Amino acid sequence: MGEFARTLQTAVRDGLAARTTGFAWHEEYDVGGTPVDVAGVSDESDGDRGRGGDPAHDDGATGEAAATVLVAVELEVRRADPANNTVKLLRALENGVLDRFDRVVVCQVFSAYYDLARGGVSTKRENATFVGRLAADAHEHVAYHAIDLPVDPPKRGNDPAEGWEAGVQEAVRTVASVLDSGDAS
Repeated sequence: MGEFARTLQTAVRDGLAARTTGFAWHEEYDVGGTPVDVAGVSDESDGDRGRGGDPAHDDGATGEAAATVLVAVELEVRRADPANNTVKLLRALENGVLDRFDRVVVCQVFSAYYDLARGGVSTKRENATFVGRLAADAHEHVAYHAIDLPVDPPKRGNDPAEGWEAGVQEAVRTVASVLDSGDAS
């Protein structure tokens, strides 16, 4: 990951932490030995709740554990194969690595690098989105969202375009909107 991608990663994490409630936000969150760029883990998630964990963590009167949620935000800045990130998450689902979560929301955030000059998006992005939708269709507790990050990433050694922070905030608003829509419950 390049320096600008790390800057974006921190900006997205900080933006989501400021805009959302009920999640602890992390960078490089480990999912089965593979880091997710930015991850939000619901405050109720302690790794064991809802799966035979400590009853002291249950939500009180009903004796039932609150739903646990993982929001996985993968940043695709200038990756040759963005579908690989989605495939890694699919493997984690298939291998049971994410079974401790009642809900998994995947937000794959694509920079303007994947936009075509004539309009539309590259087949790299289309393929990644296709794989993400397959995962959501195959697992009822999984949601997938392809999200635009209207930022042109700089080429090696160049400075980022002016206004990149506004593009990050737009992507953060979209992720927060997904969470506010009830997709994370």
